[in-house]
Amino acid sequence: MTKLSRRGFIAAGTLMMLARPLRAAPKPVTLIVPYAAGGPNDNFARLLAEGMSAKLGVPFIVENKPGANGIIGATQVARAPADGNMLLMGGSGPVSLNILLRPKLQYRFDSFESVAMMFDGPLTITVPSTIGVNSIADLVAYAKKEKRALTYGSLGPGSVTDLYGLILSKALDIPLTAVPYKSTPTSLIDLITGRNDLSYMTPIALADHQKAGAVKILALTTDRRDPALPDVPSVTELGYPQLKASYWTALHAPKGTPAQLVQAYADAAIKTVQSDSFRQLLVTNGQTEKAGGPQALDAQLDADRQYWGRVIQDNHIVLD
Repeated sequence: MTKLSRRGFIAAGTLMMLARPLRAAPKPVTLIVPYAAGGPNDNFARLLAEGMSAKLGVPFIVENKPGANGIIGATQVARAPADGNMLLMGGSGPVSLNILLRPKLQYRFDSFESVAMMFDGPLTITVPSTIGVNSIADLVAYAKKEKRALTYGSLGPGSVTDLYGLILSKALDIPLTAVPYKSTPTSLIDLITGRNDLSYMTPIALADHQKAGAVKILALTTDRRDPALPDVPSVTELGYPQLKASYWTALHAPKGTPAQLVQAYADAAIKTVQSDSFRQLLVTNGQTEKAGGPQALDAQLDADRQYWGRVIQDNHIVLD
C-alpha cells in the first residue's frame, strides 16, 4: 500500500468529501480579501462565499486583510498550506502589478494556483466640466494650449490608475503628471473642483457626478459602450484601441493545492458569479462577468505580463 504524507492525507480526505459533496469538511475555507471591509470587493466576496458554501456544503469565511496594495493578504495565501482551506480573492493590483513592479516581493506568479477568473471592469477618461473639454481631441488641444503637464489623480505609484496615465500620455503625445491619493473620494473632490485635469476612475464612481454635470466622461477603456452609460463612447469606437485597459478580480489558491479541489472551487465560483444575484451586484458596481476556470485566469495573467509588463519595462519602474 502506498504511503501518503500528512498533506496527502488532508488533501485525500477533502477530496473524499468532494464526492459527498464536501459536507463534512474538517474546517471552513477562508477567503482572504486584501481590501478593507465595507467596500465593493468586500460585498462581492461575501456573496461569493455564500454561493460557494451553498454549492459545496462547506462554510466559506471572509477575512479582510487590507494593506500595502494588497500585499499583506496575498502574502498570507502564498505562504498558506496547500490543503484547500485558504483562497485569495486577488486581482490586477494585488497579484499582477505587485509582482511585475516589486522584485523583492515575497510571492511570484508561481506562488499560486489559478482557480477562477470572475469579473473585470473598465476605467474611464474623465475631466472636470469646468475646463470645457468634451472629447479626446479636445483634451489633446487643451493640453497643447496649457503648455504644461496635465495632472491626474492616481491611487499611488504602480496602481492601475497610475500606470494608465503613462499609456494615455504616450498614445496622445501629451505630458501628464500623477497626483497620488489614498482613496477615491479625496481624488474625486479634487477632480470636481478642477485641482486635477484628469481621472481614470471607474464609471460607477463617476456616473452620478456626470449626470449632475460636474464631470465629463470622455470615454470608457473598453471595446463597447456600457448600457448604463449609453452616451459615453468606448476608446475602440473612437479609434484608440491602444487605450483599452481594465482591472479584474479572480480566485487564487496556494501553489500545490490539489487539482481536484481547484476544479471544484472553480466550478462553484463560476456558478455563483453567473447567478442572478451576483450578476445584479456586478451591474450595480459597473463590472462585467468574465467567469472562467483555471485556464481563463492563466490567460489573464499572461496578458498582464505582456500589457502591464511592457508599460512597466518601457518606463523603467521598480518599486520596493
